[in-house]
This record gives sequence, structure tokens and C-alpha cells, in this order.
Amino acid sequence: MSEIRVGIATDADRYRATDDTVWFNEALPYPSELMLTGLRPDQRFAAETDDADGTTYAGIYGVFPLELAVPGPGGDPRLVPCAGLTWVAVHPDHRRRGVLTAMLRHHFEQVRAEPGTHVSALHASEPAIYGRHGYGLASLDLEVSLARGARLVAPGLDEGAAEVRVRMASVTDADVPRRMRECQRATSALGTVVGAVEYYERVCLEVPEHLRDKEPWRVLFAQRDGRDVGFAMFQRTAKWDRARPSGDLQVWAVVGDPAARLALLRRLVDFDLVGTVKVGTVGSEDPLLTWAGGPRGTSAVETYDSLWVRLVDLPEALADRNWSAPCDVVVEVADRSAPWNEGRWRIHADASGAASVERSTAEADLRLPVEALGAAYLGGTNLLGLARAGLVTEARSGAARELWHAMRTDVAPTAAVGF
Repeated sequence: MSEIRVGIATDADRYRATDDTVWFNEALPYPSELMLTGLRPDQRFAAETDDADGTTYAGIYGVFPLELAVPGPGGDPRLVPCAGLTWVAVHPDHRRRGVLTAMLRHHFEQVRAEPGTHVSALHASEPAIYGRHGYGLASLDLEVSLARGARLVAPGLDEGAAEVRVRMASVTDADVPRRMRECQRATSALGTVVGAVEYYERVCLEVPEHLRDKEPWRVLFAQRDGRDVGFAMFQRTAKWDRARPSGDLQVWAVVGDPAARLALLRRLVDFDLVGTVKVGTVGSEDPLLTWAGGPRGTSAVETYDSLWVRLVDLPEALADRNWSAPCDVVVEVADRSAPWNEGRWRIHADASGAASVERSTAEADLRLPVEALGAAYLGGTNLLGLARAGLVTEARSGAARELWHAMRTDVAPTAAVGF
């Protein structure tokens, strides 16, 4: 078997050709650097082997430098650095030869060496793959379909929503990526990811082939006293049914405080010539479901996995977040992909919400894989439920409950935008 070497991808065309081969999307006639917009050259990585054909790599991956909203003091989210794993692809000729394992090990070592960054996160194309490498499902993503004219009832927010002015822009307008980023960073709910400006430049990138039979993506900005306080990015597709307008309006995300989001959503369900509004990036406890009168007040609710979280530097990652209750639990962690996390750790959280995580020789109270801690990291996956499902093992009765009560949050994490 050929040796696998992972490092910076120095050839943008080769990187892109690998991606095109694996994902078999239409090959577009544009320069590779344009199609790689938002992915910094120093964050493009490739696996090399001696038997590669020279036009593609054995595998590739990329990283978006992100901020992740984790539990913070007083129940408010706190933004911490996060490595957003993306563009992961193994060439069909090199599958089942350890290429993905080598790339992920390289990624974990890179993250571990990066000062201040202790977690990795991704959206999984094939979820079963990443659970094997220590990623845990930390949040859910709902796609909520609403009929045009749907009533969104929130009497306590009506006055605040009326103060919000909603204005439309196009993604190609100057400064839209920066404005989107500033809105998302200022109103980050638990579980939100925020990219650098170039990430939003990628979100706003449009080429003609992406638009076939659709309008350009547009952005509604919510403003209060002349200041941006939220946005919704959307795209309409014309459609007619028996001479009646029934267009589709797809919403990428709605960002802002509750009153701003309500104002934006009320505008989105009030466009002419539209029959269905599909709102994506909706968290499992998002108020949209309540405003619509519950799931049966919608046209449909589809549930998907959202953010998968991986603790790369376990003690630092756990100390980065706030804790909801005191606990003193010794956990025995299994982690084959990042062996520096393997072994026993004493997690001691005090009433202030701070925690220390240190190596321990004491008997374990709880045995669990590292992905269980990643799943519970944002307070969205119940460790006690994982214990009842047989995925976490208690050596001391009540240890799973104790640790979960310390990690849980007042509300579930929201869905994270794709990257």
C-alpha cells in the first residue's frame, strides 16, 4: 500500500478536480480560485500517494475558521474558536485505504496545535462515517414549510416587530457579506457558527449555472433605528399551477433577535406569486413553530442532523464552556482518533459555572466514547438518554445524571448554517 502524506494542497486546479470527481457535480467553466472562494489557500489540505495520477489528489479537505456559540456565563452564549471541517473528499480510486483516517488525524493534530482552538465541527454528508472518528451530533436542523399568508402569532413581540424596518438587497450588492456576518455575530444563539467575511463571500457567490430558472439570491435586512439587527437570505423559483401562481421561496437562514426574526418571517410569507415558503436552519426549539401554532400549523416539518461537534483538546474544550450545575465525575474516555484524549479525566464543575478537567487515576464513574461528550457539548443531547440507550456506561449509579445536569442548557442549541 502506498504511503499517505497529508499537507497543504499547493495546486488549486488539482484540488478542484478531486472535488468534482468525488461529488460529480457539473464542472463549471470558471477559474478554480473563483470556485474556491472563501476557502483560504492555507486551509486547503490534500492527501498525496505515490500512485496518484497527478491530475487529482488521493483526498482533500478544507477548514473554515469559525466561531461557535457555546454555553456561557449566565446562560448567554459565548463565542469560541472552532475549526469548520469542510470539502472532505476521497478519490474513488483511493477508497478504503486509510486516506480519510490519515486526513482526519492530520486535521486533529492541526487543530490541537492551533492556540485557542479546541473543537472541530462539521455538517455530515454521510453521518455514520464521522461518528467513527469522534464527532457527536450536537444539534438538529428543521426545514419548516409555510403557506403564503401563514399567520405568525406572537402578541408579546408585535410592538417590537413593528419597530423593525425590513429592506431587500441582493447578494451581489457591495458590503452584504460583511453586514451578514456582523448581524450573525451580534445575535448568536447557542449553537450558531459564525464565519470570517470570506465565508459569507462564498455564501454570496453566484455564477449563471447556479441560477437556472431561479432568481438571484436576495437578502432581507432587518433594521432598527437605522442599524442592521438581522437578515434573511432567500431565493424564489417561479411556478404556476392551473394558471395560479404557486412559486417556491427557499430561505437559507433567518438571523436576529426574536422581534427582528418575526418581522423578517412575516415579510417572507407575504411575497406575491409565492405558494410555499421553506425556512431552513431552524432549531428544534425555534419559536417559529410556536408562532405558526405548532407543527400542524405548518405545511410540513422535516428533521435533519445539523452540527456535529468533535472535542479535539478534551480538557480545554470542556473548560471553555459554562456549566449549569456542580458536578464531580471521573470519566473514562475512548478516543482512537485523538489518543491524547484517551483515558480517565476528573471533571469538577463548581457553582460559579467554571470547570477543571484533569487526568485522574481514580476509578471511573462513567465510561463513554468521545463522541458522546461532543454530542452533549452544546447542551442538546441528553447524556442520561445515551446511558439508557447503552451508548454510555455507568460504573457509579447516578453519574450520567450528574454530568448531564451540569452540561445541559436552558434551551436546545439552534441549527447551524451550512459550511
